[in-house]
Amino acid sequence: MPDFYPLVRPLLFTLDAEQAHHLTLPALRRAERLGLTALMRRPAADPRTVMGIRFPNPVGLAAGLDKDGSTIDGLAALGFGFIEIGTVTPRAQPGNPKPRMFRLPQANGIINRLGFNNGGVDAFVRNVQSSRFYQERSGVLGLNIGKNADTPIERAAEDYLHCLRKVYPYASYVTVNISSPNTKNLRQLQGASELDDLLAQLKAAQRALADEHKRYVPLALKIAPDIDAEQIKNIADALVRHGIDGVIATNTTITRDAVAGIAHGAETGGLSGAPVFALSNKVIAGLKSALGDAVPIIGVGGIMSGADAKQKSDAGASLVQLYSGLIYRGPALVREAAAALKGG
Repeated sequence: MPDFYPLVRPLLFTLDAEQAHHLTLPALRRAERLGLTALMRRPAADPRTVMGIRFPNPVGLAAGLDKDGSTIDGLAALGFGFIEIGTVTPRAQPGNPKPRMFRLPQANGIINRLGFNNGGVDAFVRNVQSSRFYQERSGVLGLNIGKNADTPIERAAEDYLHCLRKVYPYASYVTVNISSPNTKNLRQLQGASELDDLLAQLKAAQRALADEHKRYVPLALKIAPDIDAEQIKNIADALVRHGIDGVIATNTTITRDAVAGIAHGAETGGLSGAPVFALSNKVIAGLKSALGDAVPIIGVGGIMSGADAKQKSDAGASLVQLYSGLIYRGPALVREAAAALKGG
């Protein structure tokens, strides 16, 4: 099936970024139901075992594109080796006021300040349960959890534990998102004492849930790119000390050096896409230096080509994820990135 995305993209880019997003996901659902996505070329098999899970190929979808798990089957049809959905919170919340998503085409970037807009964890779980991907155990499904905006930061662990208990039975792995810049004070949880306390509680809950469900579901921690070498080492030490199964590096950046003077470049929120690429790679390399092979790294941030995916791997990532690159390049990027990592 030919790649029609380059023809469709100009039309989508005439729309508000969030409006285009809300048109694209239903269209993908319809295409999947009509069997059209079955005609798409998929990457060749290139299995990797990471966090004790066998991934069909090393290229995944990053969280954020499908916050509610409404389009799991359609997204899986694009050829990803794994799908990560969310971030989900205990209770439904609308997120921040609109407009809250901005494209920066000159920089191949996106700024968002969505603020974990989602329908809540109960609706999220129902969507997972109703997907064929889950019902048929078709592949690897990561479920990404966060805290509600109105939950005080000192009670954040309660929200993470609530979500973990809800999603655990349905996840291949669970990601703990403490790095979005769009929920007030969330990144405080990356501090040494806060992180220690949160990881200790999550690890205890994971052990109890593994006993209850007779199945061990790995935990991954998603961190920010805006951290220094000392913070990277502290996070790496905490991951090892608490037996966390993986780390996802990185989320969006609050820096604006790469987009200074560009239209929308000064909008508040998290900046993703090409402008975060080097920052993300620096964190990945720092984590790899500190961790060695003790904890696997999933690299995300600014992959716009197969060569970019290879750089993430060379920096120390065992797997990679796409989001903004998919908006700019379309499904062809999945195949290109997988080909670049083939046999690596």
